[in-house]
Amino acid sequence: MKIWQASNGELRRVLEGHVFDVNCCRFFPSGIVVLSGGMDAQLKIWSAEDASCVVTFKGHKGGILDTAIVDRGRNVVSGSRDGTARLWDCGRSACLGVIADCGSSINGVAVGAADNSINLGSPEQMPSDREVGTESKMLLVAREDKKLQCLGLQSRQPVFLFVGSDAFNCCTFLSGFLLLAGTQDGNIYQLDVRSPRAPVQIIHRSGAPVLSLQSFRDGFIASQGDGSCFIIPQDLDYVIELTGADCDPVYKVATWEKQIYTCCRDGLVRRYQLSDL
Repeated sequence: MKIWQASNGELRRVLEGHVFDVNCCRFFPSGIVVLSGGMDAQLKIWSAEDASCVVTFKGHKGGILDTAIVDRGRNVVSGSRDGTARLWDCGRSACLGVIADCGSSINGVAVGAADNSINLGSPEQMPSDREVGTESKMLLVAREDKKLQCLGLQSRQPVFLFVGSDAFNCCTFLSGFLLLAGTQDGNIYQLDVRSPRAPVQIIHRSGAPVLSLQSFRDGFIASQGDGSCFIIPQDLDYVIELTGADCDPVYKVATWEKQIYTCCRDGLVRRYQLSDL
């Protein structure tokens, strides 16, 4: 992995230590620590200041495809090709539990605070005192077997299981009860956790896989396997297309204030500066 100075494209750090591909990485809320997951089934925590690997988590039996950070980052969640989503204690480098074991590759995970009206259930066992910030949180799991699963992060109890049109690649929360999930056949499902049987809406712009979803201001950003990347505001009156990737898949979108970053199969990371929309 590489850490760049966003303002001028200067390479600041190279993080080396994963074997095989690195599938996902994100900053902790502090901005000076990085979480990554790879095809070596390892989850690693790095210092962005000196590029050292501080912690390595082992326990998955398949490549890690996505991660989520709980609250301020004392706990993190990982989703793997082995079909499990695990909760980890960063301070002790230990697995606190398997939150989901679904028998199908987990392509995406997201953690969000639940609206007070949502019943997350009660844990069957007393949670570990090493769990910090898991109460009243939901875990969303995007699965290869066309299912989107939601659980109480602390309770481990199911909230809903939704069956889509194809494999789910990615997911994100828009609010305490609204969520988005994208499928391999190009559908973006918007669901309400309070009544998840029927989608609020299904957005379909092309048949290319939806690879990344990111909430942004009052709407969201999506990227697809045909190189398209677009912003859809909440009112859906118009769509803003981001140019540049041509036909290569845009694997991931990230945002910071008014800036949007995309990473593409053509080997480029692009930065977009948005004025007030």
